[in-house]
Amino acid sequence: MGIPKILIVDDRPENLLALEGLLEQFNIDLIKANSGEEALAHTLDHEFALILLDVQMPGMDGYEVAELMRGNKKNRHIPIIFVTAASKASAHVFKGYESGAVDYLFKPLIPMVFQSKVGVFIELFQQKEALREKTQEFNRKLIELEELQQQLEETNEQLLMLSTTDGLTGLLNRRRFDEIFNAEWKRGIRAQRPLSLIMLDIDHFKAYNDTYGHQVGDDCLREVARTLSSIPLRELDRFARIGGEEFAIILPETDSKGAMQVAKRIIESIEILSKPHSSSPSSNHLTVSVGVATVIPNSEISSRKLMEVADDALYEAKHNGRNGCCSLALSEKVSALTAAPAFS
Repeated sequence: MGIPKILIVDDRPENLLALEGLLEQFNIDLIKANSGEEALAHTLDHEFALILLDVQMPGMDGYEVAELMRGNKKNRHIPIIFVTAASKASAHVFKGYESGAVDYLFKPLIPMVFQSKVGVFIELFQQKEALREKTQEFNRKLIELEELQQQLEETNEQLLMLSTTDGLTGLLNRRRFDEIFNAEWKRGIRAQRPLSLIMLDIDHFKAYNDTYGHQVGDDCLREVARTLSSIPLRELDRFARIGGEEFAIILPETDSKGAMQVAKRIIESIEILSKPHSSSPSSNHLTVSVGVATVIPNSEISSRKLMEVADDALYEAKHNGRNGCCSLALSEKVSALTAAPAFS
């Protein structure tokens, strides 16, 4: 906290000296002015705890100086005490208060009274400064807390992303896939709308790894993930990597026909890559096999059954020569399977 500053204004040097003597007991920074103009100039450069202002001065008197100070936003709250030997008539006193003074002291000054009143304003200023510093400290702490809150939210978002995202491909991981799949299953029960699940597997991926190495294999998985993500789908359709080279797509409110169209796009997009796979016994380039399963969810069957059917459809696609897809539908009441022909 800074030392309080007091401005004393009087055109007579002996009066300034007398005031200075009365103020010696205070730990203050004393600024002196011998005219109204000089006093106004000091208010531009300093912040005062109190102004002791003579009324009778040549040129600009104390009343004018006080009114000008009150007209300045920076100075309007500085307490002003008039110190004067002028008349004690009520009219003069009231004029002083109208000019903006908080008190009116008459010469000769009574030291105890004068020092007591000055002490009150110094204490008020110190309390105001202490409050301002506390407010500034509070604001700093508030900003720090807001920054920490922001960092915490960002960290939580990163942790959530890490906990729900596959580190290699950037797709949803198996944990998040299960959460979304179960939520969509429950929503499908309520809405009685079809839910389709696509499972796909890179054909002969072990042979690919053995031929090109695991680093190239990881690059291949990332490229397949990017290709899947580039397929135009609805926002509620979600891709996930659920195993080593196995991926899944949840298609809410999608019937078997719509799911098969997505399956065709998947196979075509991987075909367009024309990624060499010299060790594949079924093709000279990278291919995928796709299984599709569709059901209108109900509480009599488990969501796990739809995954089993999609996996069975994937197996059928592989059994039929790979680089194709197979669709199996789970009936609404029992797990009757009907096979759709594979295609490539």
